[in-house]
Amino acid sequence: MGKDREGTMTVLEHLSELRQRFFLAGGAFLAAAIFAFTKVDLIREILAVPVGGIRFIYISPPEAFAANLRLALIAGVGLAFPVVLYQGLAFLMPALYREEKKLFLGAVAGFCILFIGGSLFSYYLFIPFIWNFFLKFASDQLQPYINISDYVTFVCSLTITFGLVFQIPLLAWILSRLELITARTLQGYWKHALVVILAISAIITPPDILSQLLMAVPLILLFEVAVFIVFITEWKRRRGIKKNLPGSREMVR
Repeated sequence: MGKDREGTMTVLEHLSELRQRFFLAGGAFLAAAIFAFTKVDLIREILAVPVGGIRFIYISPPEAFAANLRLALIAGVGLAFPVVLYQGLAFLMPALYREEKKLFLGAVAGFCILFIGGSLFSYYLFIPFIWNFFLKFASDQLQPYINISDYVTFVCSLTITFGLVFQIPLLAWILSRLELITARTLQGYWKHALVVILAISAIITPPDILSQLLMAVPLILLFEVAVFIVFITEWKRRRGIKKNLPGSREMVR
């Protein structure tokens, strides 16, 4: 947002730069979506890997085209995300102080890593497990015919859900840096967090204990990681305050 913190760019120049970066990001997304549409068959095959490469059906004339378009748009978001992220960072970073840049870049990097981790967990572990559970209801009189639109919604919703759920440690880190929570506070609300985790697991999973545990276990681990991250953040803060106290060796130097 401008060249530096001293305001060497006017408001109109900021708006002009924002418009330019918006068009670049939008152009990257459009190009990525068009490319993905040409590779939609491959994308569909990749999407079917967690469930064993099944064949899909569509039950209305425009449904296949609409499903392919949705897949292309979703894939376009993923392919264009690095460009969009760069444009956003290039616009915002000049307006931030050094410490703000560290916090912001750390949050962005953490979000990307945790979202990818949660998506991979869903893709390789949770979706195959829950899919096998649903197929147990099939019989000679009840054959599964999978609608492509429903399957795209099923996979994408679970992938996005896990990607967002895995942000718990990042959220804890940000709140700790802002001094809004402490490790002792999180530990004190452990029982409440467990109830919330079990409730979330029961809502977004089938009504069987195994799938609920498969969802609850990583959430519990993420909560413990969040507590540890907050503890480390507090320890670093206390250490920095101690170094800056009058009479300390660091101050004398």
